[in-house]
Amino acid sequence: MAETKFIRTCSIWRALGVVGDFATLLILESIWQGARRFSEIQSRTDMLKALLSGRLKQLVANGLLVKVAYTDTPKRYEYRMTEKCRELYWTALMMLRWEKRWSSGHAKTSVILTHKGCGQEFDPIPSCSDCEKEIFARDVTWQEGPGVGWMAPTYSRRRQGEGRQAAGERTSLFHEIALVTGDRWAGLILRSVFTRLRKFDEIRKDTGIATNILSDRLNQLVESGFLFTHAYQDAPKRYEYRLTDKGWDYYPVLLMLLQWGDKWYASPEGPPLLLNHKLCGHELTPTVNCSACGGVISPDDVSYTLVEGAKKAPSLAEG
Repeated sequence: MAETKFIRTCSIWRALGVVGDFATLLILESIWQGARRFSEIQSRTDMLKALLSGRLKQLVANGLLVKVAYTDTPKRYEYRMTEKCRELYWTALMMLRWEKRWSSGHAKTSVILTHKGCGQEFDPIPSCSDCEKEIFARDVTWQEGPGVGWMAPTYSRRRQGEGRQAAGERTSLFHEIALVTGDRWAGLILRSVFTRLRKFDEIRKDTGIATNILSDRLNQLVESGFLFTHAYQDAPKRYEYRLTDKGWDYYPVLLMLLQWGDKWYASPEGPPLLLNHKLCGHELTPTVNCSACGGVISPDDVSYTLVEGAKKAPSLAEG
């Protein structure tokens, strides 16, 4: 009998188990942009009906969407966000922030955000709720929380390429960052590196990822510029994986996923991880703030304008 493998408990891992899937992120993006009906979502994502239907069922089962009848004869439904889904909004904003800073230009659509509270265009800023300063990964320390422990991973089978062909043909606000967040293996690897686990065997033990998959994803993260290899031993030559500036700037995405996972998927004992902001000395509770006025951002406070190439699409309110 094979020995059961265990990995470190983590709210990021649990969150990625729900949204760490490229096709799922495409669906959520289309719904955040106002699509509600199956035909609208399919038109925006260009997914095969079977793939789209399966992912929508998972999103309903996981409590992110609800089906609501909009006609009785014949019976037809639309998909609406739950509060649980709306609370992923900060994660989406951090993905947009990263895409704006680091995208190589593959995305066909960009977005201009306007904060209704101050009337100004803004960039979303990850901020400490106590000192209100911008959060940088190097300014955050961590320690084990009351929910720390080890768990047997349960990995559902997903093909890495599912939904990606559609993204090549359709507009996407966060094309490149979704390739990473939508691959839970990559997210788990980056989580490990952010906690200073840099060697291959350390990452493998921490994540429970099979050796061949881990090697493949590490190579992809190096090729895409999130990580670089650093020789820590010459005889024999051995390497560890370190974050580039592009990789460091992914931290706010993981931070918002951690906070979301802590709320919806933490163990009864509490969060597995406690963060401290070195600049103010307080336990870190992150928020997303307006770069113009400093106010905390909520979905109802934002309107946005989609920009396709040089052409602006009509302004839309998030909801």
